[in-house]
Amino acid sequence: MGQIQSDEDMEVELADIQPLYTKFMRECPSGALHLHEFRKIFGVQSTSEDEALYMETLFKSIDTNRDDVIDFMEFVAAVHLVLRGKLEDRLKWSFKVYDRDDNGKLDRQEVKRVIKVICQLKKSHINMTPSAICDRIFELLDENKDGQISLSEFMEGAQKDAWIMDLLKLDTNARGWFRENWGKKT
Repeated sequence: MGQIQSDEDMEVELADIQPLYTKFMRECPSGALHLHEFRKIFGVQSTSEDEALYMETLFKSIDTNRDDVIDFMEFVAAVHLVLRGKLEDRLKWSFKVYDRDDNGKLDRQEVKRVIKVICQLKKSHINMTPSAICDRIFELLDENKDGQISLSEFMEGAQKDAWIMDLLKLDTNARGWFRENWGKKT
């Protein structure tokens, strides 16, 4: 008692699940969220190949049983990760999103593809090209200079540099978006 818990340390409360379930079933009456619905919910209707690939990668990272749909339990797990997950868990998830070929290492092409989309989605005022950002990431994270970033290099490097952390944790205001669109009581 007397300890203050941050948003990140708290579990998803049971009282939060019922309204979330009601809203999920309203959006996905079949109980299954498909990729096209996922894109629509997140407002990504762009025909950009990079954005489509990014959304597919996000979708697959949430679809843990690989049945090409996100069920309610997978959705709740993703919501918990986004809203209250520990930084380490969010970084591991981010690494999984970057790692397109699922080989446990990130190459320049994988990193550049995600950085390009992040720059488009954030619409931020980054004064660097995706290639330059990628070069800086590799300069800071690729400790053994083998041209690939391992999970441990990713985790350690992200926590050493705030600019890198901002890019690597894949926070395109997911918390704000979720609270605005799904967090309202029904």
